[in-house]
Amino acid sequence: MKLYLLPLLLYLFASNTVNAAPTGRIFVTNERSNTVSVISGDSLAVEETIEIGERPRGIGLSPDGTELYVAVSEENKIKVIDPVSLKILREFEAGSDPETFAVHPNGNIYISNEDDAKATVFNPKTGEQVAEIRVGLEPEGVAISPDGRRVIVTSESTNMLHVINAEDNTIESNILVGSRPRAATFTQSGNIAYATAEISGEVVKVDIASAKVIKKGTTGDSSSKPKDVVLSKDESTLYVAGGRANKVVVMDADSLEIIKKIPVGKRVWGLAISKDGKRLFTTDGVSSTVSVIDTDKNEVIKIVDVGKFPWGIVIND
Repeated sequence: MKLYLLPLLLYLFASNTVNAAPTGRIFVTNERSNTVSVISGDSLAVEETIEIGERPRGIGLSPDGTELYVAVSEENKIKVIDPVSLKILREFEAGSDPETFAVHPNGNIYISNEDDAKATVFNPKTGEQVAEIRVGLEPEGVAISPDGRRVIVTSESTNMLHVINAEDNTIESNILVGSRPRAATFTQSGNIAYATAEISGEVVKVDIASAKVIKKGTTGDSSSKPKDVVLSKDESTLYVAGGRANKVVVMDADSLEIIKKIPVGKRVWGLAISKDGKRLFTTDGVSSTVSVIDTDKNEVIKIVDVGKFPWGIVIND
């Protein structure tokens, strides 16, 4: 078997597994309440609050939707929740300060361990560490290409995107971007990625094959400190969490020109877009709210009160 076929086969295997029926719930980590808020996708109201542990931040779902993973940073653990019963199933040690992670199509979790300047790969079913990858100082954001071939880890103090080959978990390239990169996202093809740079207030567009920045745009506000970034379903529009600007910045994904700025709560950090692309959800840290945006109108249609300092968010749809 050709080695380059392995990621594709893993992806196809994951895609053909029996998926759990989605609950439609939105899950939010509240880092100062030590909880996860569970929002009903129908009523857009909090239906349950889960006590999870000290300083939960990163959050994600297994490829089949049967498990919810939460990075509990101060406890150095990943905790696993049943998204239907909302019970904690198990937990495992995940290295020092597992702040952010992304779930690979094969089910493994890629974690940024901020204190140790490394990324670690874990099998969440067994809690076993699969790999360890040295990266730059203060690794933060993690993104995985839809085909599972590449992983991006951002390093805040090194100002780089580290592109990892997921086949052998080695660094493929190191791309210098703006000051203090936070989050990244891939296009469906995996050929292009976007990343935010907090201090420089930029969004960069990167060609992955050439490992070069091909375009830069700004949020238009020097105080913004952008964090999360997601693409619309048709990949024509980019949504950027504007941080201290208290706005979501809507940008043209090709030109990186600003289309609109949507006012939300204070210190907007996390973003999640629904599978149909119709709704965008934000975590507004200082306001302790989640804003729900209609992406057709680019307007907030609902504000949901959650726990203190909401940070991460994922939709089970």
